[in-house]
Amino acid sequence: MKNIIQLRVAKIPGIIGYIAVHYWFVIIRENQKDRWEIWQNPNLSQASWGHLHKNLMYYENGVGNGKSWVEKEWTGEIALSLTEIIENSPQNYKYNYNYIYYPGPNSNTYVQWVLKEAKIDYVLDKKGLGKDYLERGIFNQIIGNFSLSLVNFFNK
Repeated sequence: MKNIIQLRVAKIPGIIGYIAVHYWFVIIRENQKDRWEIWQNPNLSQASWGHLHKNLMYYENGVGNGKSWVEKEWTGEIALSLTEIIENSPQNYKYNYNYIYYPGPNSNTYVQWVLKEAKIDYVLDKKGLGKDYLERGIFNQIIGNFSLSLVNFFNK
């Protein structure tokens, strides 16, 4: 069975769309297209694992600031490896139940994690805020916890 993996991207809504984008994967098999992404709100689709969603929206829909586009496609053995990692990410991605806009973990953290797991040397665009979350370690944990504390404080 032939697989294609698309890395899709769209601008974030509002003024932040000038500096930030949202990435996700699409697994294409024959007539089936499955969209996999991290979303800021948890458990919104039938197939959700916290913030990780399968088919929350139509595979090519943008996220509120215009159309999406394909940034990269993979086929062959690489596509099969990516498919396995993506489809097993509900059990293997450790941030399914955590979401922080910046510095992450967020949608771009997830996409960069999948690429790293597949040993694909592809770095998301600089507008993919959160893509570096995994590389910054403890610094991001401290900043992320501080950001989350501020959000909780102001939402009381």
